[in-house]
Amino acid sequence: MLNKVSRTVGALATAAMLGAGVSSAFAADDTIKVGVLHSLSGTMAISETTLKDTVLFLIDEQNKKGGVLGKKLEAVVVDPASNWPLFAEKARELISQDKVSVVFGCWTSVSRKSVLPVFKELDSILFYPVQYEGEESERNVFYTGAAPNQQAIPAVDYLMSDEGGAVKRWVLEGTDYVYPRTTNKILEAYLLSKGVAAEDIMVNYTPFGFSDWQTEVSAIKKFGSAGKKTAVVSTVNGDANVPFYKELGNQGIKAEDIPVVAFSVGEEELAGIDTKPLVGHLAAWNYFQSIDTPENEEFIKKWRAFIKNDKRTTNDPMEATVIGFNAWVKAVEKAGTTAPDAVIDALIGVSVPNLTGGFSTIMPNHHITKPVYIGEIQDDGQLDVVWKTPGLVVGDEWSDYLPDSKDLISDWRAPMSCGNFNVKTGKCGGS
Repeated sequence: MLNKVSRTVGALATAAMLGAGVSSAFAADDTIKVGVLHSLSGTMAISETTLKDTVLFLIDEQNKKGGVLGKKLEAVVVDPASNWPLFAEKARELISQDKVSVVFGCWTSVSRKSVLPVFKELDSILFYPVQYEGEESERNVFYTGAAPNQQAIPAVDYLMSDEGGAVKRWVLEGTDYVYPRTTNKILEAYLLSKGVAAEDIMVNYTPFGFSDWQTEVSAIKKFGSAGKKTAVVSTVNGDANVPFYKELGNQGIKAEDIPVVAFSVGEEELAGIDTKPLVGHLAAWNYFQSIDTPENEEFIKKWRAFIKNDKRTTNDPMEATVIGFNAWVKAVEKAGTTAPDAVIDALIGVSVPNLTGGFSTIMPNHHITKPVYIGEIQDDGQLDVVWKTPGLVVGDEWSDYLPDSKDLISDWRAPMSCGNFNVKTGKCGGS
């Protein structure tokens, strides 16, 4: 059974569509159900609630265009409540009971890992819209967020450059779960390959929802006092970011002294923080609200009208959700069906507009092409672009810097149809 929140949100979405005069174009029972699997409560609600709203917005927009295959799209929203095992239960409920054709959801990698067996067993499709650690390519998942080479590696390259401050010492600060640990493993190997000494790398992890940052921030300050330019690479996730940034301000850590580049902090998270002490700190993403393109301007205008709030922010995982949703619609229309196997095959090669003025293409490894931007936090909570890649970057699912991954590739097209093909052994399965 859907909980009360789920039913209420689903009813509101339907009411919004009916209010827009969409109902007359469709038969009442002739719908395609779309699953929304995002935390609306708990530590990750600060980030994920907006993505739920984004899917409802996209469904509303698509229904105004006539739906998909002549059918109305209907959202089925559940709340896995930042509870990782509950994500799997809710995913099974969406696919088996609610009969959704596709699911948009998850933020943390531990939630994604939790649902993977369900999507494989029941052969459904998940669009995952958040930057992650790589080291994965699943047939039933499409990764529209950044892989490490589309966010983490470029951010480190920028900070190592003269333009970025010629950083020599590195603090890898993360929340204690798979995404920060794997990303930092990749970054540590990358830094060592670039000649950084092991003693110039400090790694630290704290639990989800961590709030007592005084000791950790003091350690960062001490590490940065050794006479070499130091930076913090932050994979801190969820609401722990609020006290983390507050403590940086409390201890007087300024961007010109020890810059922090974040991979999980965007406009939505900054909206709840006094950003004045954070001006000059950085975030690396593939989209910022401040990017000046006609596509972005139109999206923000329509989004704010839908949400009825002219101050509501946009952020990178929202854009990744837009790309995934529009790619799914295009693939369904191409395949002429919502049947997962046909849609999975049809998705490869699909290109749709992104919000930064170009197109993003779904590649055979189920990752997409994206530009990379580094933004500087402004006192209004927005991010001003200080650096970007000259073109699009193809998401690399297997890291070139880890011994067990460097020989692996993914290609879900026949005849290979493999997510971990070893180019040295010629075998699928990673070995």
